[in-house]
Amino acid sequence: MNCLLLTQDEFDPETGRARVVGRRRKHADEILKSSPGDKLRVGLVGGQLGQAEILHLDADCLELSVELDRDPPLKLPMTLVLALPRPPVFRRLLSTIASLGVARLLVVGTARTEKSFWQSHVIEPDEIHERLILGLEQSKDSVLPEVSMHRFFEELACDVLPTHLAESRGLMAHPGATNPCPHAVNEAITLMVGPEGGFVDFEVDKLWEIGIEPVHLGERVLRVEPVIPLLIGRLFS
Repeated sequence: MNCLLLTQDEFDPETGRARVVGRRRKHADEILKSSPGDKLRVGLVGGQLGQAEILHLDADCLELSVELDRDPPLKLPMTLVLALPRPPVFRRLLSTIASLGVARLLVVGTARTEKSFWQSHVIEPDEIHERLILGLEQSKDSVLPEVSMHRFFEELACDVLPTHLAESRGLMAHPGATNPCPHAVNEAITLMVGPEGGFVDFEVDKLWEIGIEPVHLGERVLRVEPVIPLLIGRLFS
C-alpha cells in the first residue's frame, strides 16, 4: 500500500482528523511498523492526496492528523470495454485497471463468456469497489474509475457504445486483425478486449459496423491479463 485512502465518513475536514480501522490499520501496524509521530501518504477517496501524522495507533484503530494539498494524477482518456473473464482473473484485473488510471470500465457478456461468471460474488459492487481501492492505493491515486456491467453484448453495442464512439476512437484487440495497434495516440480511446478465445465473427462484424477498428499486438496470442497493460502502455506511452 503506497497510499492510505480515507473514506468521507472517516475524515473530518473541519478538524483534519481521521480514524481508521480494519485492513488499513493492520497494514500500518504490522507491515509498515508505524508508530505515533510517523508520517504516511494518504488520500481521500474521490478527493485530494497528501500526508498524515499518526497521532495514535493500537489494536483497534489508527488516528491521524491529515493534510490534503495536491490533486491526484489525471485519468487516461480511455473507456475500457472488457468481456467478463473468469472470476479470479477479474478480481486481479480490477486492481490492475485502477492502478493504470483507466477512467471508465464497461464489463460485458459475450458469446464466449460463461453464464456462470455472472453468478460470482466478485461482480458484486462491494467486491468491485474493494479491488479498485487496492489498485488506487498501489498507484497513489484517489479517484475510482467508473464501472458499469452489461450482461448482453448486443444491447451494449447498439445502445451504449455509440455514445462513447461519438467522442473517442474505437479499437478492438483481435488476433485476426490486419492493422497493428497504434502507438502513443493523442486522442480519447474506447478499447474493446474480448474473452479468452476472442470475439466471435458476429461480434467482430457488429463492432466494425459501429466504428470499432480491429488491431493486433503481433503474432503471439496472449491472455487477457498481460494484454491490458500492454495495450495501455502502447497507446498512451
